[in-house]
Amino acid sequence: MNPGGETPDTEAIDAEALNAGTFDEGANIVLTGFMGTGKSTVGRALADRLGFVFTDTDAMIEDRHGPIVDIFANHSEAAFREMERTVAQELSQLWGFVIATGGAMMLDEYNAEALSSTGRVFCLTATVEELIARLTADREQEKRPLLDVADPAARIAELLDQRAQGYGRFHQIATTGRSVAEIVDEIIEAAAEPQNP
Repeated sequence: MNPGGETPDTEAIDAEALNAGTFDEGANIVLTGFMGTGKSTVGRALADRLGFVFTDTDAMIEDRHGPIVDIFANHSEAAFREMERTVAQELSQLWGFVIATGGAMMLDEYNAEALSSTGRVFCLTATVEELIARLTADREQEKRPLLDVADPAARIAELLDQRAQGYGRFHQIATTGRSVAEIVDEIIEAAAEPQNP
């Protein structure tokens, strides 16, 4: 199964931008980070630049099982996390993808190992103030079950603190006050560098 469409021809990849020879042109690029950091927006632009296929793990799950808020309500968060593991395993078998992951997906060791095996992982970040502004916008928090609380701003700060160490394992890309094009440029430049052993 190819959730994002046809696997791209590697000839279409911007090899010069990737400093050919230092980046595995078939490798996926995986975007992780807290909700609201721009993974889907940046991911689409990055895939377009590289001639890769874009896919969003939350969208894949919703296509199969319905809205995430309903999965949490009618099943459990644990059921949703198991769905994420299934998607991670499938995507780890593909190449030439930019993969935007759910906010906690890469904090799961199974998912991190699966997706890291065929991809470079980058963690998008934003300031707490910026995330609160983005995630408490009209109707935005209604789509995010983890923010369905009396004080979503406090919940955002709490979750960021809990996840700091997990996110810190990955290459950090700041998004606050930057254009999508600037962020894409930084990811491409970083992807061209050899990985630390």
